Amino acid sequence: MEIADYLPAIMFALVLIAVISGYPIAFVLGGLALSFGLVAWGPEVVPSLFFRTFAVMKTYIFAAIPLFVFMGIMLERSGSSERLFHAAYLLMGGIRGGLAIAAVFVSTIFAAATGIVGASVVTMGLLALPPMLKRGYNKELATGSILAGGTLGILIPPSIMIVVYGPMANLSVAKLFFGAFMPGLLLSALYMTYIALRCFIQPQLGPAMPVEERRAVSLPRKLFLAATGLVPPVFLIISVLGMIFLGVAAPTEAAALGAFAAMLLALAYRKLNWETLKDTVFSTLRITSMIMFVVVGASMFTSVFMGLGGGDFVSNLLLSVPFGKWGVLGVMMFILFILGMFIDWIGIVLIIVPLFTPVAASLGFDAIWFALLVMVNLQMSYLTPPFAYAIFYLRGIAPPEVTIAHIYRGVVPFVMLQWTGLILCILFPQIILWLPGMMFGQ
Repeated sequence: MEIADYLPAIMFALVLIAVISGYPIAFVLGGLALSFGLVAWGPEVVPSLFFRTFAVMKTYIFAAIPLFVFMGIMLERSGSSERLFHAAYLLMGGIRGGLAIAAVFVSTIFAAATGIVGASVVTMGLLALPPMLKRGYNKELATGSILAGGTLGILIPPSIMIVVYGPMANLSVAKLFFGAFMPGLLLSALYMTYIALRCFIQPQLGPAMPVEERRAVSLPRKLFLAATGLVPPVFLIISVLGMIFLGVAAPTEAAALGAFAAMLLALAYRKLNWETLKDTVFSTLRITSMIMFVVVGASMFTSVFMGLGGGDFVSNLLLSVPFGKWGVLGVMMFILFILGMFIDWIGIVLIIVPLFTPVAASLGFDAIWFALLVMVNLQMSYLTPPFAYAIFYLRGIAPPEVTIAHIYRGVVPFVMLQWTGLILCILFPQIILWLPGMMFGQ
């Protein structure tokens, strides 16, 4: 065999080593693409990579990324999450584990409104962790529930992961949005059920709110707070996703509507001012630029890797796995889980998806179903050490008595629940496929 036959394996190994070593993934991917392209084809690769970059930047669906990011940040700045948690806190605090359940419930709503994990985890950490610690909640349960709920933002639409994944796999972003709903809600239900059962068996882990504290706020006041906190963000979510579901608007147009509606909601809550708007715009620019740099670098890497025969290399390697197509699926899910411990989801999606998607298609797996299995799996990357971003977000704002050991122990049962949700989606494909099959305009 010639040295050229080994280039795909060397290229893939180098990108993993470089990313795990902590180098910026966008520049690693782009640099390796240019270097290996020059080795294989000479200077002709430069204009090829230029036109590849230009094609990526012209992709219309990517315009939804800054719009959804703007919507999420503006909603977070509007104070709607504080209103939501305060209402849920009063309504659910009377049951064992009620504050942890309220944290997951609010995170689920907030996930569908923002799609940004960092915002969800930090906001819920600031709102929910102090009341839980004050009432003697188990630190592991408190931190685990916040982290598990906060990471739903990467799965429940409008999710930035879906907007990035769709064009990479040549799939409908709208169908992926609605395919992600049921797995997201399934995971949320698993989290809340686990907390309720655990605190029912061990009441000391999540004591109920004292009766006198519950009676301090009247029922009409609780219902008013619930209505004003819950209805506006839910109406916004239904409006944006409803337009996509009914075929009235594409995801990009719906994202523009959502961004405008988020500004109106902030105005209604009297939080819209020049400072808020400026911070939101700059945060949106920073996040979007980071995502697009990675997208461009990964696009360059994929084009060179595939040109060197990397697709055939990965396909042959995976298809040699025993136990048929289910054995291959199991290996792919395990690889994604391991990579999630070391690499950000953006890098994993942009590197692995172009390689795994053709293999899944050759095995006869439904493309939407397989894509959502990948996304459910990648949600675990936020909770699995050593590079678990959600853990670092929470540790940064947690009080001193909450140690990193508490947080690590707290996420273990929730990672097991995520695996349970993933297995249920494999065993019952209609959990994913039912809603996309009901969409209008198919």
